Formats: sequence, C-alpha cells, structure tokens
Amino acid sequence: MTARVASLWRHPIKGVGREEVTETFLEPGSTMPGDRLWAIAHEAAEDAALSGKWAMCRNYLRGASSPSLMAVTAELQDDGQLSLSHPDAESITLDPARDAETLLAWVAPLVAEGRPAPKAVVRASERGFTDNPDFTVTICNAASHRAVEQRVGRTLSPHRWRGNIWLDGLAPWEEFDLVGREIRIGEARFKIGERTGRCRATEANPDTGLRDADTLGALRSWGHTDFSVQASCTLPGRIATGDTMVIL
Repeated sequence: MTARVASLWRHPIKGVGREEVTETFLEPGSTMPGDRLWAIAHEAAEDAALSGKWAMCRNYLRGASSPSLMAVTAELQDDGQLSLSHPDAESITLDPARDAETLLAWVAPLVAEGRPAPKAVVRASERGFTDNPDFTVTICNAASHRAVEQRVGRTLSPHRWRGNIWLDGLAPWEEFDLVGREIRIGEARFKIGERTGRCRATEANPDTGLRDADTLGALRSWGHTDFSVQASCTLPGRIATGDTMVIL
C-alpha cells in the first residue's frame, strides 16, 4: 500500500479558516506547525477553556454550530500576522493576540443566530487545539472523499473535512486499515491511531458557509460516521506535497 501527498493544510484558528502549505516539519509530541494555534471561546465556555490548555471543542466557535465559519480562509505570516477572508465579510489582517477585540468583532456576524457570542481569543499553551486530546495530525484519503461525492451525487469540496495531510493513491476507506500501524511520509514517521468521527460541520459548503449536503447520511450508508484517521509523529522530519507514504 503506497500513496502520495496530494496537499497539506493547516487551520491557524480552530474552526475558523484554512490555509494550504507546500511543506512542513513535524516533530514528535506536537501537532502540525501553525495548526489550531488559537481558538475563539464563546460566552458559554467553561473557565478551563480560557487557560490555553486543551479543552473540548464545544467550548469554542466551530462549524458544527455556526456553518458560516466554514467559508473562512486564512494566511498565517512568519511574524504571526494572520489574514482572514470570507465571502460575506471584508478581509482583515491582524495579530490574534494583540488584536483580539478586532478578531472577535470580525467573527461575531458569522456566528449562527441563537448561538453563544464569541468571548475570548485563546492561544494554545502547549499544543494546537485539535479535537483529539492527543498530539495528532489528521490524514485524509482523497479516494474516500470521492466515494462520499458519489454517494451524495455531486462534487464536494474536500475542505469540509478540515484535514492536515491529504493522500491520493489509496482505495476508498483503505486508510482505516492503517489504524495501529506505522507509516513514513517524506522524512517523518507516524503511528496511526483512531478513526475520526465527524459532525455537522461537514454539511456546510466551504465556499458559501451554507449547509447543502448530507455528508453524515452518506457516511452512515457505510455503517459509520468516520472520515480520516489520526496520526502521531514518532520520528521528526520534513514532509511536502508529492512525498510518498509507505507502510513500515
């Protein structure tokens, strides 16, 4: 079983924005560099969610409850400046730590009616704010995405899944066979952990921020609601678009 890296993605703010990169350097005990560095806690968040340590995703703004957030794109600069764009908002560039109030005001109109308003911008103190409490990256299979498209009956953006590493060359759902195994991508090695359970965020169109596809219903037709797998880096190294994935 071999495949190649089709694309690499990071999401500087949890649930808000996505950015493609051509290469990155993974280290054991860390998430993907630049991924989920910040999160935006809402007014109903637990106090612990403001500490910078990992907390459950329900404490933060996310596409499952505010689908419009799925249409945000991002660009993270080396100096920490972050540019954000959305089809229904003016683009902005700011430092999330220094310009927290500006960020909260910008994202507030994108929060769904009846949902708790954004309260605080939180910087991760030890790792990215991934949904998984472990230090992982999300590996997606392009063939599985195409299988979902076929089941839904139309083309879907792969950004619905908010993955880090996209592989092409596997059979549909073959990534699930990697659970418990070790792989190498580029220079880095990974141990594949659990499958990724999915939520209603995937129903939203990343171009419009509107729910328009029953992705969860499509997944249930295979007897689950999982898409992608979680991987922990075990040996540091550079990975880049076009690199080969091999099983060790």
